[in-house]
Amino acid sequence: MDPNKQTEIEAAVLRRLLQHLDERKDVQNIDLMNLAGFCRNCLSKWYVAAAEERGESIDYEGAREIVYGMPYSEWKARYQKEATPEQKAAFEASQKSPHA
Repeated sequence: MDPNKQTEIEAAVLRRLLQHLDERKDVQNIDLMNLAGFCRNCLSKWYVAAAEERGESIDYEGAREIVYGMPYSEWKARYQKEATPEQKAAFEASQKSPHA
């Protein structure tokens, strides 16, 4: 595959992932962490790291705004729910796993 075409496809996939997450605001970050081992905040950190690797600068809050589609504080106020005891327990257990 042409490397430029591959980059275009990968970029399109990321945009679709962000759109999907935006459409599923009901899915909490802790749910993502418990099921997949990453969340919207992880994507934001990966965005910052990828930019830095390419000589670009974006801060964490700027990356979060890209991933969340709005300032994180606004997203949190509108959509984030308190984690249940079960969610918290699953998260703690996953952090002790050798795969975490």
